[in-house]
Amino acid sequence: MLRQGYPELRHDVLDATESRATAARILADPDPDYLLWLRAGDLLAPGALIALALEAALAGADAVAGLRVLFDDAVRGLDGPGDAEAGNDLPPAGSGILWRRDVLEIRAALATDGLRGAAPAWSAIPETRRSLIGRPVLLHRLDSGPPPAATGLSIVSLTGTGTRGGAGVAQRRLAEALTLAGHRITEVTLSGRPEAAEWTDTFPQAEAEVAAAAPDLVLAGNLHGATRSLDVVGRLARRGPVGLVLHDLFPLTGRCAHPRDCGRAAIGCDAACPGPDEYPQLAPGRIAGMHGRKRAVLAGTAAGGAIRSAAPWLLANSDWTLARAREFAPPGSVIEPVRLAFPTAVFRPGDRAALRGRLGLPPDDVLILVSSVIVDGPDKGFADLRTALRAVSGPGVGVVAIGRLDDPTRLGVANLFAPGLIADEGVLAAWYGACDVHVTASRHETLGQTPIEAGLCGVPTVAYRTSGLTSAVIDGVSGRLVPTRPGALAEALAALVGDREARARLGAFARIALESRYSPAASALSLDAVFRRRGLPDAATGPRFAPEMLGHFPFAAAPRVGAADTVPAASRPLVRRLRRAKQMVFGRRMPLLVRRCLYLAGTLRRSGP
Repeated sequence: MLRQGYPELRHDVLDATESRATAARILADPDPDYLLWLRAGDLLAPGALIALALEAALAGADAVAGLRVLFDDAVRGLDGPGDAEAGNDLPPAGSGILWRRDVLEIRAALATDGLRGAAPAWSAIPETRRSLIGRPVLLHRLDSGPPPAATGLSIVSLTGTGTRGGAGVAQRRLAEALTLAGHRITEVTLSGRPEAAEWTDTFPQAEAEVAAAAPDLVLAGNLHGATRSLDVVGRLARRGPVGLVLHDLFPLTGRCAHPRDCGRAAIGCDAACPGPDEYPQLAPGRIAGMHGRKRAVLAGTAAGGAIRSAAPWLLANSDWTLARAREFAPPGSVIEPVRLAFPTAVFRPGDRAALRGRLGLPPDDVLILVSSVIVDGPDKGFADLRTALRAVSGPGVGVVAIGRLDDPTRLGVANLFAPGLIADEGVLAAWYGACDVHVTASRHETLGQTPIEAGLCGVPTVAYRTSGLTSAVIDGVSGRLVPTRPGALAEALAALVGDREARARLGAFARIALESRYSPAASALSLDAVFRRRGLPDAATGPRFAPEMLGHFPFAAAPRVGAADTVPAASRPLVRRLRRAKQMVFGRRMPLLVRRCLYLAGTLRRSGP
């Protein structure tokens, strides 16, 4: 610990013959704000103390714990503190837990050796005042062989059309995190026909695959690419628990993924919907009926109001999404907070100069990053983004635009680098790490994955103070949040472009805070808490992870490599030209007649020889 270079650190050694008296003197000393015990033989993980202290400051927590790496001649697993009231063990003697000094009661916290009694102290602190970060803080040598493997649950991860694109990638990462937590995951896709989604409510093959898996839980998300209803969720909920991940608000509305300023979702969506031709499209005359059907599923009732099945749980990925779910869902709905998972060993800071040399980027320019599957998508605030980028563009300032951008000239900036869609996470992380600041003009995110990916790479974000972005960007820590008024993005962006020190400080804190909150381990811990609260079988043993979980942290000997094929392949030039022509005629909307023609064409193609 002394070799890790913490400047405001006092190190006391508890002599075995008078450890209780020494520890009591330390607790009575008003000088330290926080205390951390290390048992003889335990090692502090690299970067652990600053991660614990930052979380304590951000969350206002009285106690902060992290993961233990359990090892003998090899890494045998990772675990976190359980709950003494549930009969689960804490790390030995509370080793590696950061305690606020003034909340510890000497009698409750200390025994004759000055160390024991951590479990009662931890459990005595209200759950809202203690925090568990999803990164290793302690390396603990095992004395009695490896711990037993986690029993785990059988879980089906259900998606509409697969795991490509933003929400699809998020769902895949959740499944990977649960696998590392010892659960058995079966991945099922509803359909390969997105053009048929508006008219498809049954999926015999997919539902048979779910039944064959006999899962303890179905974890469903991003279904609207295959269906506009939640009927399949209702049928599955009759067989067992279903968790519905709110990657967007589609399950709570009559049609749309983001209601924007429309308040109809709270009172009843109907034919007056302002955007029935926008994805996910639905004929206006069907919107009211579809909203009613969805609410019946979410309430666990049949059309006539009779109880039909257990309602699905709604799993919200940000504070904003949690609030919207409580506003829009039927009364009595089960709504739980969860964390999304990110590959924290892939998205990590790198040597910026070396990355720029590898990617052919200018070595000395300040590079502004823009990243989205569809850069000029209607929900990404393209007009505001273009205005902000034009305001700061000039000599020495460049823009990197990652994602689909059919007409790069629309951004109106001269020093533009547009690599297009990047389907390999390792390559994507390299582009992130080569940049200085990330900006998004979106106002409609249930969380916002790109600010977290950028922050994990040490790149701060400028974003509007709205929607789930208020969780994805920690204002003043991992970036800057600005009011949703004209010029605010440009002002904040210009300030960071001109302040190298601020960029470096925000980038460093972004990595620390976001790794603690959005690692695969942090995600699995949040889901584990839901499973225990909901009484799932074999979910009460506390968090325990496979040795491979260590590979998600940069100090691992064998860091995890990034996934590939995360977004669709780039369209051919002819397709891009046709798409631009269609947008000139219809804009971003897809009229009902066009949708029916595409459905018919897909049906004929599949029924052909």
